[in-house]
Amino acid sequence: MAEILYRQYIGESDLPHIMSLVQSELSEPYVIYTYRYFLHQWPQLAFLAIPAGSSVPIGVIVCKQSMHKHISNRGYIAMLSVNKNWRKRGVASTLVRRSIEVMKRNGVNEVVLETEYDNTAALSLYESLGFIREKRLYRFYLNGKDAFRLVLAIPPDPDQASPYGRRVPVRGPLPAYPIDDDEDE
Repeated sequence: MAEILYRQYIGESDLPHIMSLVQSELSEPYVIYTYRYFLHQWPQLAFLAIPAGSSVPIGVIVCKQSMHKHISNRGYIAMLSVNKNWRKRGVASTLVRRSIEVMKRNGVNEVVLETEYDNTAALSLYESLGFIREKRLYRFYLNGKDAFRLVLAIPPDPDQASPYGRRVPVRGPLPAYPIDDDEDE
């Protein structure tokens, strides 16, 4: 089995690879502006998986992190895609864990995502990582399919607790994340 290397998004040169992976493996269509929305604001929350000796990524995760309803520092997994020929090798779980670790360093309280209600592979992956099904979203996707919203509560780290109940990062100031007023996210 080939060694797989993981790295953060480095810039616009990664965009065609990310778009190709997502478009070939996910049912939801995205325009280039959607990718740029996430990648330009949260480049530290996008990772690629690349086999050793290759320059072509076989897996990608794209996330964001922002304040939700002014009270919760929420991470969001927007896109996760692994080439079918590279599945069942721990690529997706490694990508998710790496993103969550970066979010934790920036004080995340919870991580959420949506996946199709009948995507048993994705549901198994996320549930194995501790995500729980929060609710079913009817006709959520453009193809008319329902989704499950999954949530992972991140327990407070006692070493990072503030006297106000909110966690702060150990190193440096909390990056200025935009406020997310979307009531349904």
